[in-house]
This record gives sequence, structure tokens and C-alpha cells, in this order.
Amino acid sequence: MFTAYIKRIILFSGIVLSSLAVSAEETETAVATTTEEAHTEAPKADEKFNPTPMILHHIADSHEWDILEMAHIGLPCILYSAESGITTFQYEDGKEVNGYTCEHGGIVREDHAGFIDFSITKNVATMLLAAFILIVVFTSVTKAYTTNKGKAPKGLQSLIEPMVVFIRDDVAKPGIGPKYEKYLPYIMTIFFFILVLNLLGLIPVFPGGANVTGNIAFTLVMAFVAMLVINFSGNKGYWKHILLPQPYFLWPIMFPVELLGIFTKPIALMIRLFANMVAGHIIVLSLICLIFVFGNAGKSVGGSIAGSAIAIPFTLFISCIEVLVAFIQAFIFSMLTSVFIGMAVEEHGHGEEAHH
Repeated sequence: MFTAYIKRIILFSGIVLSSLAVSAEETETAVATTTEEAHTEAPKADEKFNPTPMILHHIADSHEWDILEMAHIGLPCILYSAESGITTFQYEDGKEVNGYTCEHGGIVREDHAGFIDFSITKNVATMLLAAFILIVVFTSVTKAYTTNKGKAPKGLQSLIEPMVVFIRDDVAKPGIGPKYEKYLPYIMTIFFFILVLNLLGLIPVFPGGANVTGNIAFTLVMAFVAMLVINFSGNKGYWKHILLPQPYFLWPIMFPVELLGIFTKPIALMIRLFANMVAGHIIVLSLICLIFVFGNAGKSVGGSIAGSAIAIPFTLFISCIEVLVAFIQAFIFSMLTSVFIGMAVEEHGHGEEAHH
């Protein structure tokens, strides 16, 4: 069973990475614009500290990985345009290669022409790291089951087994029903993948700190994959309920509503995960910014101390809540996906009205 999970993890990660890369151009353009404004509009001596650029910079994706704001690791850049073809190089702020310029964590073209960005950004690198962690963990657990067959679980096995049993017995079985085994590897994959990404995002230093699940492009791809699984799994009763809703005299009203429901389910998954995770990061960063707001960017020592007295306890409290939220959001995404799949594969009697 664990070997099957490893295969699904590799396949699912590849789908997410490929899809996210295609949408990276728009995201990186927005990030470059935001960070450029943050760097070019330096505050004057009499202006108050503005936390907005700093917060947006930390929750956005980037072509470099900061280590305590002291060191910057440039990530591989893979760019394509019709004029220049494929261009590859390592990111370095201020670097110019083949018409591309590295600016404040983003990439722009000197001629402002469009291009597709397939780069290994901070979010993509974190997803690769999460996939690697899951492969190592489940490979280790699989080996433990093979070597310690019939014995009580111990070590990493004793940590993973309760979560696997919980997802199987309390998420997949109740949500999907008798056909849960077919979809269990997928449900397990999205739960552990989102969970590891959420936890990595809470680590403030390298290799953590990436806001992957708080990136709308990532949650969009996750929701799109869920929509494909749900609708391709739908049986005759599921599609009859959508295309020929009863009572038939309300068909002109019910059909558009049921058809819209195909898209509202994955949209709910996308918005819920994105909004909860990005909100948590913004709250933590906003609390930290209170130190600089109260201290007027270092000009008032007393204000900085007062801001620290408020910010530090609340930041620690919210960070503890965020650990709980990391588990809850992974659970909710997998649970709702299971429920939606269950609605699609549910068998109904001939005399029943589906979903009523």
C-alpha cells in the first residue's frame, strides 16, 4: 500500500509542478512589479514605516531564497520566448542575460516582450523538497513494515501509521463509500503533500519560509486536478442528476445551477486553502511589523520595546495556531475531496431521486 502512495506522490507532484510552471509568468510579473515598487520608492526621513511592501514581498514567490536576509541563493531560471528560444541561467539580482534582467526576485525582459517562465522558483523548489521528504518517509515506513512484519510499529512508522489509518477510516471510507480503496492513494497523497508544504511554510529560515499553499496558482492546480478526478469518476446517476435534474418542469432553472456546481466545488477547495494559509502568514508578519511601526523604523527605542511586548507573545500564539491550521487545512481539503468523489460515485436505487 505504501509503495502505491510513493508512486502517486511522484506522479501528482509532477502534475502540480508542470501546471504551476505554465502559470508562473503572470505571477512573476506581478511579483516583480510589487517588489520593484517596494525597492524604488524608498521612504523619506519624515515618512512612517509602511509594512505593506515587506509583507507582500515575503508571501510572494521569488527566484531567490533568502537566508535571514543575509545570504541569497539564486535559483535556476528556465525561460522561453519566441524571439530568444530557451534561456537558462542562475538568478542573481541585477544580472542581464540574453535580453532578460533580474530585478528584486523577479525577471523582466528589456524589450517588454512576453515570455514563459519555467524556472525553479522558491515555491517550486519547496514542492520538490516536499515530494522528496514524502518519498523518503514512505520508503522508510514501507521498509519498516517489511522488516518488522507482525511487530508493533516503532519510530517513524508509529508516527505515520495513525495518520494513515485516520485518513482511511475517518476521511476516505465515510466520504467515498464502498469504492474508497480506488481513491485512497490519491486522498493520502493530497493530505500529506499539503500537510508537509504547510509545515515547511511555517519554518522562518531556509529551507522553509515559502508560501506555497498560500499561492493561488498552486491551489488552483490542486483544485483543477480534484475536479478532473471527481467528474471523470462520475457514474450515470451523477451525470443524470446534473443534466436532467428533477422535477423536470424546473429544468431551465436547475440545469444551470447543477452545471455551475461542477465548478463551484473545486473553486471552494481552491479559495479555502489559499485564503486560510495566506491569512495566517499575513497576520504573523503584521504582528512582527508592529515592532517597527511602534518604533518608527528604529527611531524610537521605547516604541520598539512596547511593540515587542505586544508582538512577540501574539506572534508565538498565532504561530502555534498556525501549526494546528496546517493539519486542519490538509484534513479539510482531503475530506471535501472525498465527499465530492463520493457524491460522484454513489449508487442510487431505481426509485430514488439522486442527491435529494
